[in-house]
Amino acid sequence: QAQVVESGGGLVQPGGSLTLSCTAPDSVFKTYGMGWFRQDPGKEREGLSWVSADGGTKFYADSVKGRFTISRDNAKNTIYLQMTTLTVEDTAMYYCGGGFSGGRWNDVRRYKSWGQGTQVTVSS
Repeated sequence: QAQVVESGGGLVQPGGSLTLSCTAPDSVFKTYGMGWFRQDPGKEREGLSWVSADGGTKFYADSVKGRFTISRDNAKNTIYLQMTTLTVEDTAMYYCGGGFSGGRWNDVRRYKSWGQGTQVTVSS
């Protein structure tokens, strides 16, 4: 089972910033697009952003466009999600999907492996 690991979550005040990291093994990282998602209890997992294997193509959900930035360091098998201007609506468990198999980037079924998630809480 491929081990995808997210980190960097925590408690932040509204308007603040946070950067998440996700490391993954070669089996689901090298040559694969990677995505960031989030999920509230009882809700579907929401696609936030996606980056291609070479880092040259990126997509964002409308809800985070202009506030979140995805990046990738292939030497470290790591992707990042820089989050700014956070609001209470951004509170959720954040997940990294590895091994994207093609199709719609925000379709959770298109990913081979998921981490356990990292909690982001935006509160004053």
